[in-house]
Amino acid sequence: MNSQNGFLISYLKYGENDAVLHCFTEEDGFQTYFLKGIYAKRNKKKALLLPLNQLIFSLNPIKGNGIQTVSKFELIKNNDIYTDIKVNTIIFFISDFLNHILRNESKNLSICWGIEEFINELSQKNYQAHLVFLIKILKIQGVSPLISDKDFLDPETGTFSSTINHQLFDNTISLIWKSILLSENPYDIKIHSSFRKEFLDSILIYYHYHITDFKTPTSLEVIQEIFE
Repeated sequence: MNSQNGFLISYLKYGENDAVLHCFTEEDGFQTYFLKGIYAKRNKKKALLLPLNQLIFSLNPIKGNGIQTVSKFELIKNNDIYTDIKVNTIIFFISDFLNHILRNESKNLSICWGIEEFINELSQKNYQAHLVFLIKILKIQGVSPLISDKDFLDPETGTFSSTINHQLFDNTISLIWKSILLSENPYDIKIHSSFRKEFLDSILIYYHYHITDFKTPTSLEVIQEIFE
């Protein structure tokens, strides 16, 4: 039996009482686990199945070609952030996002540290933290834009140019990108509420260009409604 520390990215009820968990672990990156009996009436631990909860899993040895089964799990750190409707919406959006883009990701401690830092920002009610976090993920994966003294970000090439190449990437949006990329403390940057929707749209466009088979998260509409 071995143990893994990781963040719960998504989960799916399987049958009457069981669940399939998708997690990003410190030891092995993206992993899928089978959890028996979690939805049984007397099992109180189903309350721990919250996106981005940091958990430690005890795992049974793999038998054949099946997925690993969780024998038990515990909460590593209690985050009292899920009662805030805005924070909760952000968490579900980001977990939806990560569930797609991290599926082929192996061990990467920078991603784990990035998620932990992001959750800390949410605990301080930083309601724009998801915007910065998504750019930090691009940097970790090595596909963030290359900085230059030019004014307009070209989302297709990932470079800045002297002329506008995409209608959404005007001077203002491009400057926000550059500020976050250059800052040592990007979470401290304040993005005016009037630009946040367009800025998020610009991030999604960039992901479409640079992340293979990227799909816009289904929860996008919800997060846009919450912050309008």
